[in-house]
Amino acid sequence: MRVLGVDPGSRITGYGIVEKSERMLRCVRSGQIKTRKGAPFPEKIHQIFQGIRDLIETYHPRQMAIEDIFYAKNVKSSLKLGHARGAALVAATEAGLDIYEYTPLEIKKAVVGYGRASKEQVGAMVRVILKLDAVPGPDAADALAAAICHLNWIRLDPRQARGEAPTGEVSGSNTQ
Repeated sequence: MRVLGVDPGSRITGYGIVEKSERMLRCVRSGQIKTRKGAPFPEKIHQIFQGIRDLIETYHPRQMAIEDIFYAKNVKSSLKLGHARGAALVAATEAGLDIYEYTPLEIKKAVVGYGRASKEQVGAMVRVILKLDAVPGPDAADALAAAICHLNWIRLDPRQARGEAPTGEVSGSNTQ
């Protein structure tokens, strides 16, 4: 099964596609969707939507794990983050993916074992878990961590591991 992990941002949206076969996890692809500097905000949101849509069409994941919004002091930044999440959610919904949301704390706990882990710790553990040659950039590492988190949770529900329709919450919530 392939899962698309997404770490949304209005300037840089990280993505990571992780495939699970047997008990092995493998990074299929990871990277960033960078929006054009100076572009009008609606154009940036469309770039994120199109980038996620292109990834889904190319790599055919069945599910998406996305980082949920967390409390931020800057309201304007939170709103922009929400728009970026929305673009990714619409692209995944349009493609028929099951969508799961996980808080940063849940993702870090699932990958590092500690909910307050640093970005460096998350990147290092993603590298170890996926047997990568190098630590991915922070946005890609966070997206890969979201996918790993989801794959760890679905092993607790064999129906989801087989790609059947979700029956309720696992850890994050299914937005469908």
